[in-house]
Amino acid sequence: MNREESENGREDMLIDGQKQGNVSVPSEFNVNYLKLYYAKLFPCADMFKWMSYGNDGKHPACDKSYVGRREFSFTLENDIYLRYQSFNNVVQLENSIKEKCPFKIDIGPVYSVDPAKKNAYAQSGDNVFTPVERELIFDIDITDYDDVRYCCSGADVCLECWPLMTVAIKVIDTALRDDFGFNHILWVYSGRRGVHCWVCDGKARRLTNEQRAAVADYFRVYKGNENSSKKVSLTGPALHPFLVRSYSEVLERFFETKLLLSQNIFSTEDRYEKILEMIPDKSATSELRGKWQTKKGSKEDINVVRWEQLKNTLQSGKYKAQGLRRCVEEIVFSFTYPRLDMEVSRHMNHLLKAPFCVHPKTGRVCVPIDPNHCDEFDPTAVPTLSQLFEELNIGGTRAEDENGK
Repeated sequence: MNREESENGREDMLIDGQKQGNVSVPSEFNVNYLKLYYAKLFPCADMFKWMSYGNDGKHPACDKSYVGRREFSFTLENDIYLRYQSFNNVVQLENSIKEKCPFKIDIGPVYSVDPAKKNAYAQSGDNVFTPVERELIFDIDITDYDDVRYCCSGADVCLECWPLMTVAIKVIDTALRDDFGFNHILWVYSGRRGVHCWVCDGKARRLTNEQRAAVADYFRVYKGNENSSKKVSLTGPALHPFLVRSYSEVLERFFETKLLLSQNIFSTEDRYEKILEMIPDKSATSELRGKWQTKKGSKEDINVVRWEQLKNTLQSGKYKAQGLRRCVEEIVFSFTYPRLDMEVSRHMNHLLKAPFCVHPKTGRVCVPIDPNHCDEFDPTAVPTLSQLFEELNIGGTRAEDENGK
């Protein structure tokens, strides 16, 4: 689709969009580019080897039916869904991807039988079609943080709010390794507004739904919504060691040195009133409100000043309301703690987008993120389809020039 045709589209189309069929897609996402991407760059062999978990060889313990029982789901142009695709070898997978050119590839569980033949098993009356193995997965979306970020909302993301995803990676990755003993963990950028986590250890893949729910609940601290004044409840005589570690090693420092300033959390009355609503003592909130409504000149940032005033007031011992003791920690957790999509992690049959897909709304590749260097990850610098093919063209031109010398 050329640029003239795009510019002749309706005004309500994306400004940088191209019209393909009945769908408006960004110029970074182009069906012809996608076909070339699948033909030249998509790591199909590596994907198949990963999904096989050693069952693609000739050793005696190899389960040759294993990878053929894995569900792949394709989303084609115009939102046509193809569920329960299965492939016995890498050639089948590669040919199908090249032929169908899916806008999105999702990966599901390994079933007890070939998912492509599930209807035949259903008609036989034998209830044998059931998921038996699946990576433990986590899905974290920046849109779930809209009540604590003021720079963006919805699907938009920038370098001011993306560090919330970085913090989520640090907290979850450390707990998965140190508390659960998992080692084979893959973090992937979703291509637009979040991150996905794949825990690939054998013991993780074989967890039941009940066990997955227990792992997910281990991380469950955030329990509020937009209408809740108190979004986190830290109960009990002492915090769980996992929460203590997360707070002291990651959350507190991030809140005080980055988020407080980048989101200007105390800068306006609307914003600081949301925080005052989390404090269970009306006398304490009244005192703080009085200080903040009386504007006094200060060389320090107003967010830093007001946060210190809040901490000093709540920790002074002057007020005795129940729950006040942990209020500072609860505020920090409310703003910074990872917000997981619990249902994704609880069930084996949940689909998750494959790594190295291309997001149809941004054209960006779903690239892996190294958790040891996640501070360095910049979602705005992730390559797009058009950038990749500019580089390929430049590389091809250079090669031709060198061969012509």
